[in-house]
Amino acid sequence: MIELIRLNGQLFMLNVLLIEQIEAFPDTTITLVSGKKIVVKNDLKEVYSLINQRYKEIGLISIYKGLEGS
Repeated sequence: MIELIRLNGQLFMLNVLLIEQIEAFPDTTITLVSGKKIVVKNDLKEVYSLINQRYKEIGLISIYKGLEGS
Protein backbone atom coordinates (compact mmCIF):
# COMPACT_ATOMS: atom_id res chain seq x y z
CA MET A 1 0.00 0.00 0.00
CA ILE A 2 1.12 3.54 -0.73
CA GLU A 3 -0.18 6.75 0.81
CA LEU A 4 -1.59 9.27 -1.66
CA ILE A 5 -3.55 12.52 -1.47
CA ARG A 6 -6.96 12.99 -3.12
CA LEU A 7 -7.73 16.32 -4.79
CA ASN A 8 -9.76 17.32 -1.70
CA GLY A 9 -6.64 16.86 0.48
CA GLN A 10 -7.76 13.58 2.06
CA LEU A 11 -5.02 10.99 2.59
CA PHE A 12 -5.73 7.40 1.55
CA MET A 13 -3.88 4.14 1.04
CA LEU A 14 -3.81 2.38 -2.34
CA ASN A 15 -2.79 -1.20 -3.05
CA VAL A 16 -0.06 -0.91 -5.73
CA LEU A 17 -0.87 -4.36 -7.10
CA LEU A 18 -4.25 -3.03 -8.31
CA ILE A 19 -2.75 -0.28 -10.50
CA GLU A 20 -3.04 -0.76 -14.25
CA GLN A 21 -1.77 2.63 -15.45
CA ILE A 22 -0.93 6.15 -14.35
CA GLU A 23 -1.36 9.24 -16.52
CA ALA A 24 -1.11 13.01 -16.15
CA PHE A 25 -4.04 14.97 -17.66
CA PRO A 26 -2.47 17.30 -16.10
CA ASP A 27 -3.77 15.90 -12.77
CA THR A 28 -2.33 12.49 -11.98
CA THR A 29 -4.96 9.88 -12.82
CA ILE A 30 -4.54 6.30 -11.65
CA THR A 31 -6.52 3.59 -13.42
CA LEU A 32 -7.03 0.38 -11.47
CA VAL A 33 -7.37 -3.09 -12.98
CA SER A 34 -11.11 -2.85 -12.23
CA GLY A 35 -11.35 0.22 -14.50
CA LYS A 36 -11.93 2.62 -11.60
CA LYS A 37 -10.05 5.92 -11.96
CA ILE A 38 -8.60 7.87 -9.04
CA VAL A 39 -7.32 11.44 -9.40
CA VAL A 40 -4.62 12.47 -6.92
CA LYS A 41 -2.62 15.59 -6.01
CA ASN A 42 0.65 13.66 -6.09
CA ASP A 43 2.59 14.20 -9.30
CA LEU A 44 3.32 11.36 -11.71
CA LYS A 45 7.00 11.01 -10.74
CA GLU A 46 6.17 10.89 -7.03
CA VAL A 47 3.61 8.11 -7.54
CA TYR A 48 6.11 6.20 -9.71
CA SER A 49 8.74 6.56 -6.97
CA LEU A 50 6.32 5.39 -4.26
CA ILE A 51 5.39 2.33 -6.34
CA ASN A 52 9.03 1.41 -6.97
CA GLN A 53 9.83 1.84 -3.27
CA ARG A 54 6.92 -0.43 -2.28
CA TYR A 55 7.91 -3.06 -4.87
CA LYS A 56 11.44 -3.09 -3.43
CA GLU A 57 10.06 -3.54 0.07
CA ILE A 58 7.95 -6.55 -0.92
CA GLY A 59 10.59 -8.07 -3.21
CA LEU A 60 8.90 -7.48 -6.59
CA ILE A 61 11.23 -4.83 -8.01
CA SER A 62 13.05 -7.24 -10.32
CA ILE A 63 9.74 -8.41 -11.79
CA TYR A 64 8.55 -4.80 -12.21
CA LYS A 65 11.79 -3.69 -13.88
CA GLY A 66 11.52 -6.65 -16.25
CA LEU A 67 8.04 -5.53 -17.33
CA GLU A 68 9.23 -1.95 -17.72
CA GLY A 69 11.50 -2.85 -20.63
CA SER A 70 8.87 -4.74 -22.65
